[in-house]
Amino acid sequence: MLVDWAVEKLHLVLEIVKRSDEPRFVVLPRRWVVERTLSWLMRSRRLARDYETLPATSESMILWSMTMLMSRRLARRTHPATTTVSLAA
Repeated sequence: MLVDWAVEKLHLVLEIVKRSDEPRFVVLPRRWVVERTLSWLMRSRRLARDYETLPATSESMILWSMTMLMSRRLARRTHPATTTVSLAA
């Protein structure tokens, strides 16, 4: 079972959130994180379709896509301006 594997191998507590049977909209806890991440991954053209035949290839493409996303975000981050002091002699 996935929950047991996550605890044993990754030392994570995995909580599976079930959908409610209510006919109205109900916000599920932390589901938006998964949906947002999947949407970021679908920006990569190669991941938008199921081109890969091996699971290892798909995994490496996901890692590559997330690496590109994070490196772009880190590169565009602005740092606070440093003040320069000019000394007049």
